[in-house]
Amino acid sequence: MTGLVLRRIISRHSYLFALLLLVVAVLVNLRLQDNLLEVNVISRNFRNFLPLIVLVVGQSVVIIGGGIDLSAGAIVTLGNAILATLITSESSSGQILLAILLTCGAGVLAGVVNGLCVAYLRLQPIVTTYATSFIFTGVALLILPRPGGDMAAAVRSLYRSTPGGAPFTLWMVFTLIAIWLVVRSTRYGQFLFATGGKSESAYFTGIPVNFVKFSTYLWSGLFAALAALALTVNTGTGSPRSGDLLTLNSVVAVVLGGTRLSGGQGGVIGSILGVVILGLIANIISFASVDSWAQTLVSALIIIFALIGPGLVRLARKAVAR
Repeated sequence: MTGLVLRRIISRHSYLFALLLLVVAVLVNLRLQDNLLEVNVISRNFRNFLPLIVLVVGQSVVIIGGGIDLSAGAIVTLGNAILATLITSESSSGQILLAILLTCGAGVLAGVVNGLCVAYLRLQPIVTTYATSFIFTGVALLILPRPGGDMAAAVRSLYRSTPGGAPFTLWMVFTLIAIWLVVRSTRYGQFLFATGGKSESAYFTGIPVNFVKFSTYLWSGLFAALAALALTVNTGTGSPRSGDLLTLNSVVAVVLGGTRLSGGQGGVIGSILGVVILGLIANIISFASVDSWAQTLVSALIIIFALIGPGLVRLARKAVAR
């Protein structure tokens, strides 16, 4: 009975393991950086974390729905190129708003392409989004062949502000969590988990499986565009390679947060915790003077263990049963 209750708790709150890892990462960081919990340090860290945090919201929705988006980082690159080209230090508020709308439109359009191929043409998500990532990167290179840009100072100052004594970026994180909690409680949220869990069973119960899968890529494209906005505002420039590492990190963060790569379980809260954990690991590597390749190795190992973990658990249960 106790084991059944424990499994239900873990299934409902899949981010508990990520929360434990976060506590460990914070304690290790405090040993290396005494001022870690000061407001200015938290603000600086979350300015760097926010682009990936926004990106994993869309990636989480896709993976929970039974897919994966390997083009997410390329869409960020595309959005970064558009923003860096259209927004300058002399841009008016109307021009800035237009650039943001165009970026979001480009992200949604990229999501439409992925969604149509996966949901309606029945192509494999991992192959499809890997292929479209080259298309989006190519368009980004066409728009911005070399790094450059001069973001308006007023926009950057808003990103660095601390309204109400808390960093602006933290308010954005709380907003994303609130949006997810609302979405999860809706019928669409129920359809999302049902589609990712067992799509065939969901289809026979009347759930519009194809539309749900299609919509997850729309969300992923939109949030990738918003991640591009956060990245561009933070750095003030654009680069045709700005999203290269974000795709792998988004998948790792989602896995760290307790979302199954097979779909049907997990949530945005755990994924956000996963981003913070990855950021703190990067800090530890930096302060401990460990080679930067170690972070990539750790990220790859996390994915491998996430893939083989369920199989190891099943083998352990069979061994105990004998």
